[in-house]
Amino acid sequence: MDGIDLRIAIVLAPLALAAGWALFNIGAAALNQVQGFLKAK
Repeated sequence: MDGIDLRIAIVLAPLALAAGWALFNIGAAALNQVQGFLKAK
């Protein structure tokens, strides 16, 4: 069988989705904080 085992993909897909969502939300908050810091100076 070529490529990734389907069972591994099924297990890792929700974890990757959750990690991406967390990074997206943290990244947006961090960007807002940096922009606020730059405006304050």
